[in-house]
Amino acid sequence: MNNYVYILIMAVVTYAIRVLPLTLIKGQIKNRFLQSFLYYVPYVTLSVMTFPAIVHATQSTASGIAALIVGIIVAWIGFDLFKTAVSCCLIVFILELFL
Repeated sequence: MNNYVYILIMAVVTYAIRVLPLTLIKGQIKNRFLQSFLYYVPYVTLSVMTFPAIVHATQSTASGIAALIVGIIVAWIGFDLFKTAVSCCLIVFILELFL
């Protein structure tokens, strides 16, 4: 019985988070600070979930950090997502062999 109550509470909270902004904010948001804040929220949320996983998904933290650095550099140079992912995987594979 308790599981159904927990699922119901979770569903209500999830629904409220998505519906309340639509009902409370009727017009366009004109505040520049709030606009920029809302623009970057998805990127920050994705970063907060992804970066710890990158570092801790490997057997050693050093190889995860090295893969993160290599991935940033390769993406900054302009390689596509596939080449960036392959380069990160290769770095982790090579470092895990020697560490």
